[in-house]
Amino acid sequence: MLNNKIQDALCAQINAEFWSAYLYLSMAMNFENKGLSGVANWFSIQFKEEQAHAQIFMDYVNQRGGKVTLLPIDAVPSEWSTPLEAFKATLEHEKKVTSLINDLFTLAEEEKDHATRDRLLWFIKEQVEEEDTARQLIDKFTLVGDNGMGLYMLDQELASRTYTAPSILSED
Repeated sequence: MLNNKIQDALCAQINAEFWSAYLYLSMAMNFENKGLSGVANWFSIQFKEEQAHAQIFMDYVNQRGGKVTLLPIDAVPSEWSTPLEAFKATLEHEKKVTSLINDLFTLAEEEKDHATRDRLLWFIKEQVEEEDTARQLIDKFTLVGDNGMGLYMLDQELASRTYTAPSILSED
């Protein structure tokens, strides 16, 4: 059984994951509108990943006999002038999420909730990957600069990204 402190913190994280999903959906729509369907695809996949992260947390709370309380989702930005600007915002956002996950991990340790601590290890590894991917894309878009052909090629590369549900969803 989850204690109330852990349950409330996990529900707050569920809200943060849905906010992240909403942010990435907003980015996808922004770039779809700008004719960059590959960039839009990348952010659409990211939207699905964040929804999956929220689902993992919800499943976990329910599995531990807790109660999921869904909170209102705050508004997200809706305009980014370039993919580089959006990926820089993505990196900053993922750093914030990393901090939230790390705080949850610390709380789980303080509360001696080893099961929650163990579940959070997956998210810690995921955040390393999320930040690294954002940095790599920032590097690529910085290298391309204003080169139209380079932007076209990167857009095509990002169009090939596909969604794969996290295996942890099927473990529960």
